[in-house]
Amino acid sequence: MLNKFYNFFSNDIGIDLGTANTLVYVRGHGIVINEPSVVAVNQKTGQVVAIGNEAKRMVGRTPSHIVAVRPLVEGVISDFEITEEMLAYFIRKVHKEVARLWLRPRVVIGVPSGITNVEIRAVRDAAKNAGAREAYIVEEPMAAAIGVRLPVQEPVGNMVIDIGGGTTDIAVISLGGVVASKNMRIAGDRLNADIVQYARDEFKILLGEKTAEDVKIAIGSVAKETEGLEASIRGRDLVTGLPREVAVTDADIREAIIKSIRALVKATKEVIEETPPELVSDIMHRGIVMVGGGSFLKGLPELFESEIKIPVYTAEDPLISVVRGTGIVLEDIDKLKDVLVQYEDELPPQ
Repeated sequence: MLNKFYNFFSNDIGIDLGTANTLVYVRGHGIVINEPSVVAVNQKTGQVVAIGNEAKRMVGRTPSHIVAVRPLVEGVISDFEITEEMLAYFIRKVHKEVARLWLRPRVVIGVPSGITNVEIRAVRDAAKNAGAREAYIVEEPMAAAIGVRLPVQEPVGNMVIDIGGGTTDIAVISLGGVVASKNMRIAGDRLNADIVQYARDEFKILLGEKTAEDVKIAIGSVAKETEGLEASIRGRDLVTGLPREVAVTDADIREAIIKSIRALVKATKEVIEETPPELVSDIMHRGIVMVGGGSFLKGLPELFESEIKIPVYTAEDPLISVVRGTGIVLEDIDKLKDVLVQYEDELPPQ
């Protein structure tokens, strides 16, 4: 009875704790926060100066003693205290914006597949220290599959490719569990780094990370049919040290990122090879769902489809699939408890 009282009067929260962005869902209110996973820290005092959008605006524009950092690197917590501060900020912000302010919430957090028990406990502890009454963990490909309304609890094969900022999760799901999966440290950030390296090698110009991301979004493509796209990039000339502007085409961006894209295609093939034939048959019939910000790259679903000979399509609203999935779990946590991650110390006795 007490649990029902708490559950009715608390603002339960679903969080997609991403390397690039953190999205927050509040039960009964939908998605209320979508901000960068960036924290600005004053290194002289150790104090947090800004979090989220405000901190992102500071990247590359701060004095030496203020550093804008990402507390999550490649999908896992690299700085526990800063992550805790960030989670506390988002939970407080939620409580300012919606009603029922006076009860600590239950929180469901999406994490990359394959992270260790230590990393899972770090996420759970950070959420509890930030104000959560209870903290549940769900793997991001599972949350994404739930978010796009795949029948994850039925005995059929569902395949999801979640291309985020720090990691790509490739998973086959059936009967509420992950049958085969692979977590790759190749995603949006790696593609940005590929573009920075390409500009250095080909044009002898040093780009900022944001410039690389902007040009990737503007003209990035893996489809040769899009020939003709062009954009200007500005950076520092490595020879003279002075500012310089050069024009790049979609072919340049494709050449910069294609090695990483090929690695993702290879990983997808490996996951399919590890999948039981019956589930592969289901996937061939139902297709593969692509989610995450990386799925917006022009021609990507078509490239995957041509390489693995299985239909591939991008989900509707791919950026919010994971956080929507955490929200669905929150709405009926008893029914969906099988999809949650269990810790070694929480497993039932043999």
